[in-house]
Amino acid sequence: MEAIVRLYSTKRNEINKFLKTFLGEDDEHINLFEWEKKYQNPTELADIIGTFIDNNDKYSINMWISLDIGFFLNVTDTNADSIIRYIYERYPW
Repeated sequence: MEAIVRLYSTKRNEINKFLKTFLGEDDEHINLFEWEKKYQNPTELADIIGTFIDNNDKYSINMWISLDIGFFLNVTDTNADSIIRYIYERYPW
């Protein structure tokens, strides 16, 4: 099972600005209001979750993650730390 991260925004090009500034990715062909990436190693989610939470006041973006098929969890200021801890407990490699 792959872990999935989805970003959503109602502001034009907001996701592309976030990805370019903080992750070094710049893709002019991505959907301007939605972005998805799949990870083989779920612990890699911790980096993008941390970056998202540290900068969510600068961007109008929502993040959802999936660790199990068909279930997505909204990442917020209040649950981000617990999610990262859970990921490292569930996938200790």
